[in-house]
Amino acid sequence: MTGEKNTAKKINPTLKMVLEFGPVVLFFIGYLKLRDEVFLIAGHEYKGFIVVTAAFIPLMVLATLALWKLTGHLSRMQVATLILVVFMGGLSVWLNDERFFKMKPTLIYLLFGGALGVGLLRGQSYLKLVMEELMPLDQEGWMILTRRICLFFLTLAVANEVIWRSQSTDVWVYFKTFGLPVSMFAFFMFQGKVFQKHGISEDEA
Repeated sequence: MTGEKNTAKKINPTLKMVLEFGPVVLFFIGYLKLRDEVFLIAGHEYKGFIVVTAAFIPLMVLATLALWKLTGHLSRMQVATLILVVFMGGLSVWLNDERFFKMKPTLIYLLFGGALGVGLLRGQSYLKLVMEELMPLDQEGWMILTRRICLFFLTLAVANEVIWRSQSTDVWVYFKTFGLPVSMFAFFMFQGKVFQKHGISEDEA
């Protein structure tokens, strides 16, 4: 993770939200409708989860490409997420094994938590390099926030592993669709004191 400048063009916030979260919402709706179904395709039986996963992959690709086309920019997290969706989702469909797709969030959070951890070991905030323009903070603030997000990502990775391995697919789908985004939102809401104490104005940045 090296210097990544935010060169994205502005687009309608509603359209941006639809492109970012639309595929996940459609996956959730599709799963609810097809979770009890079994489909015979080319002589093989596929559960509804696998069929919905197969549909989710191209939706995610198209939505991400649309974001890139409209904004001219994709973050490293968006690119890595897309790669893991295609790879892990593709393995689930190809091998007819839902476990690979369920492991995807674990790998995403381990990847970014690990990357932030490497930066911290080097005395650097890689988070600052990718988010400085969105959240102007002093150096101490960036280091505090980076440590917290690193730990948070690693915690989410563990939580995903525990849930998909010990709970039903229904529970995991609800966790992935609602639990992870809500956890992320709540985490940043609780960082208010960091932003207040270490925030800097644009003139100081």
